[in-house]
This record gives sequence, structure tokens and C-alpha cells, in this order.
Amino acid sequence: MAKAKKNKSAKAETKLPTSVLNPAMLVEMTGVEKSFPGVHALKKVRFDLRTGEVHALMGENGAGKSTLMKILTGVYQPDAGEIIISGKKVVVPSPRAAQDLGISIIHQELNLMNHLSAAQNIYIGREPRRGFGVFVDERKLNTDAAALFNHMKIEFDPKVEVGELTVAKQQLVEIAKAISFNSKVVVMDEPTSALNDKEVAHLFEIIAELKAQGVGIVYITHKMDEVKKIADRITVMRDGQYIETLPAEGTPISKIISLMVGRELADSHHEDATHIGEEILRVEGLNRGTHVKDVSFGVKKGEILGFAGLMGAGRTEVARLIFGADKLDSGKIIVHGKQVKIASPADAVRRGLAYLSEDRKRFGIVTRMSVRDNITMPSWPRFASAKFWMRDGELHKTSTKYVDLLKVKTPSVHQETRLLSGGNQQKVVISKWLLRDCDVLFFDEPTRGIDVGAKAEIYKLLQGLAEQGKAIVVISSELPEVLRLSHRILVMCEGRITGELDGKKATQESIMTLATQRQGQAA
Repeated sequence: MAKAKKNKSAKAETKLPTSVLNPAMLVEMTGVEKSFPGVHALKKVRFDLRTGEVHALMGENGAGKSTLMKILTGVYQPDAGEIIISGKKVVVPSPRAAQDLGISIIHQELNLMNHLSAAQNIYIGREPRRGFGVFVDERKLNTDAAALFNHMKIEFDPKVEVGELTVAKQQLVEIAKAISFNSKVVVMDEPTSALNDKEVAHLFEIIAELKAQGVGIVYITHKMDEVKKIADRITVMRDGQYIETLPAEGTPISKIISLMVGRELADSHHEDATHIGEEILRVEGLNRGTHVKDVSFGVKKGEILGFAGLMGAGRTEVARLIFGADKLDSGKIIVHGKQVKIASPADAVRRGLAYLSEDRKRFGIVTRMSVRDNITMPSWPRFASAKFWMRDGELHKTSTKYVDLLKVKTPSVHQETRLLSGGNQQKVVISKWLLRDCDVLFFDEPTRGIDVGAKAEIYKLLQGLAEQGKAIVVISSELPEVLRLSHRILVMCEGRITGELDGKKATQESIMTLATQRQGQAA
């Protein structure tokens, strides 16, 4: 057994093309079709996965990537097509059946139970038992989870309640859960969307070990640098169709993007800020516990102010304090030159402030409401008639306008928002605040989980809003995004602002220097 493992490791480390290695085929999907009401999601799609490889599946939001993988993992049933696992034709009627076939998935949208511990989430439905199988063996449950976390090289308390964790740590629990099944096929749908650089490096180590064990990994991501680092092959989808499969090594990023979007992307670098005017928002001496320490800054009309920093630096916490989602310990908020008290998000909206949360599912949209209602909800009073009835025609016309403006891919404005891709859900969130016509807009990770084509559209949109006189605050973990958009950049570390940079002169290195400048450390 040990000898076999050694051979597999050697094979995984060899840099020969997979066709030369001629590995066993784990998955073959051919002629896959899937339709939803008003949407032909997949059209004769094909995909395959080999032993011990990372096969990147790429495409814009709405291209059909997640739908294809949900068919492979039993979440959806195909309308047509064939699935072959390890040489045998199969039907995958449920996620449990997929697990029995050795297939696991880490979903882009987290699928955890917040009231349970990390260990309970990982082993739910297959907990170790004691007392003739009557009782859950909590000690073994926690010991097994701790061993799994140790294997992943992360420090984690298996007893912690998942609802108390950050999005990044919840993502790590999802990854641990998928790995715990000892699957031969692991689907990772945007697994690094909420991870910092250290956590991403750990994940890549885990992926390398899984490859060495012969596990096949389907890796869905919009991050080109990740694909070039870890993928063996790349399959591109567009508009529900298979486009091409390419070797990762030697394929330029420009070609991948061209295949994904089917068009050239407009340059979205910010131009000279000749339209920047007077200061709209200023905060002074904001404090909240250990998370926010004496933060002061201002943002002007027509300006895009970027916030950079490592995870846990306090950027989101600052935005939530200003928006009234969390309570201030001390500090002043000044809007249009007047000090105001903001005790709730409703107060903030009345003052002309908007906040797009990094967690769109929890704070951005109501998933079972329609696209129309999600877009118009903050502005419903303006659509009410004298008899308190809603003017449906205006609701439809207005929501359709914003769907067209932001190129939201949906069969109609009456579609339930939960059925849209993650990127299109994000566009719905942006639409509702554009309609509310706020003066200051905070965008927290505005393009998380969004493909390169949609990113370019959102960048252009943010720049257009600034040119119209809106004050824009962009919080982003992607340094190229901060550098591309920002007129000024504020950098945070451990709850403090450690420096301010000119957007034109800043570099990734200058940002990272400030992002790691701890209190008492020389600049």
C-alpha cells in the first residue's frame, strides 16, 4: 500500500502532460442538457476529469459551470446526456448518491448550519456513535474534526459554533467537510473567494496532496492567477455551451479571457479626477472594541476611495459602524458638513448612505423574492399609490431598466433571485442602491465571485457613478482592483488606518507594507 502511494506521489509531481501519463478517466459527461423556466442553462455540454489532475472549469457568471457541477453531484437532474464514473454509466439522483459514488462538492454559497459546531457540520448524518449506537460520541466527533483540521494545517477549534465564524473560516469548514468524505472526485466552486493569502496557500498544499493520492479536482474560479498556479487543464464554457479544453501550461491568460467572454474588454483604469468636488462624508475618531481604533477619514463628491488591508484589518467593521449596522463606542459621523446620529441602517439610508455587504446572501438580497422586488424594495414608498397599492407597471418598468443597465442575466424581472448566478445576484444588490439614489455608496468586495467580463462592467459602472458626483468607497481584498479603481487608497492593519496613498502612485508593495504595519512598528 505504501509503495502504491509513493508511486502516485511521484506521478503527481511529474510535469508531463496528462495525455502522456494516460491516467484513468474518473468522470465523463457528454451531451448534457438542462433547462429551467425561461432559461436553456446547458446545451449539449461535455466535460471530463482524470485521476490526479486539477481541471479548471471557467466562464462568465451564468455560463453554466455551477449547473453542470450540480448535475454531477446530484443536486439537479439532467434533461439529457450521459454521466460515466470510473468507466461505468451512472444516474446520480441525489447528493447522497453522489457521495456514495465518491463525489463531493464545496459550493460557492456556503451550506452550513450556523447553530451547530464546526465538527457537527462536518460529520452531520454520519456521526460516530456509542452506547449501542444510541448516543453521538461527541469526544470522537471533535477528535476526528481536530485531526482533519491538523491535516489541513489550520488552527481551528472543532467545538466553535459556525454562526460565530467569519465567512472565511466558514469556507474552511466547508472545505474540511468535503475532504472528510475521502472522495475520489472533489468539486471546488470558488473555494478561495473569502480566503486570505495564507489560507489560499494552505488550500493549494491540500490540493497538491489530494492530487498525489489520485483524487481528481474540478476547480471553478474567476481568478486567473490561481488557474495558472494549480490547474492541469482548463475547460471554458460560455452561454451554457462547451467552448474548448486547453492545457493550463502555455495557454496565455488573454486567450482564456477571450474564450470566456467572446468579446474584447474595455480598459477600465480610472482617469484623471477632474470631477472631484466637496467632501460629502467625514468620520472622526471611530472606535469599537479592538476591531476599530480611532479611524478618521473623508470622501468627496466624485471620488473613489479604496480601502485595502489583510483579512481582519477592520475595513468591513468601519463600514458597518458608519451604516449603523453595529454600534459605535465613540466617534463622529458628518454628512454634508453636519454631524448626524446614525443608530440603524434605516437612519443611514435616510442620510443618503448605502452599503453593499460582502455577504450578499445574508445582507444583500431576499433570495426567494423576485428580481423586481429585490431591486425596488428600498424604494417602495415612491411606488405606492394614494390608496397604498403598489403601481405594478412602474415597478416592472423601473426594475427592467436596471436589469438592462447592469446586464443582469435573468429570463424576467419576476424570476426568483435565488435562481440567478452569484454574479447576477450581486448586480441585483447594486441595482437596488442605484435606484435609491444615495450620495455615498460603500461597496464591500463588489466583485467577489464575479467573472472578468462582469468585473469590467462593474468597474465601468462605479467610475460612471463617480463621474455623476457620487462618493464611492470600495473595500476589496484584491489589490489590482483597489489600484485600478481608486483615486485615493487608505490602508488598515489591526483596526487602524496605517497610511494613505495616491491611487496613481500606489503599488501592491506599498499597500502591503502598510497592511502589515502593526502598532508600534516603524513605518
